[in-house]
Amino acid sequence: MSAPTTRPVAIKLGVELKERVNRLAAARDRTPHWLMHEAIRQFVEREEQRESFRQDAIKAWDDYQATGLHVTMDEADAWLAKLATTDQDVASPEPHN
Repeated sequence: MSAPTTRPVAIKLGVELKERVNRLAAARDRTPHWLMHEAIRQFVEREEQRESFRQDAIKAWDDYQATGLHVTMDEADAWLAKLATTDQDVASPEPHN
């Protein structure tokens, strides 16, 4: 017998919030369960992306501290302006000390 792919989870909601969930679910022609599941799924995806961005920033900072290589704001702005005005790839500026 295979393991279940879903498991029930209990969550305590205040009366007012539970009523709001119920009203919104009814307005969307969905169940409160579906609405809460979707809200949690979207939150987790957003927070995973935020954490990935944070980890990338930490890695970039560590790389900068180790090498000193960087691109100035003016260089980055000029590159982004070129990207915005052309349909072709534009080489990014070379990092320097």
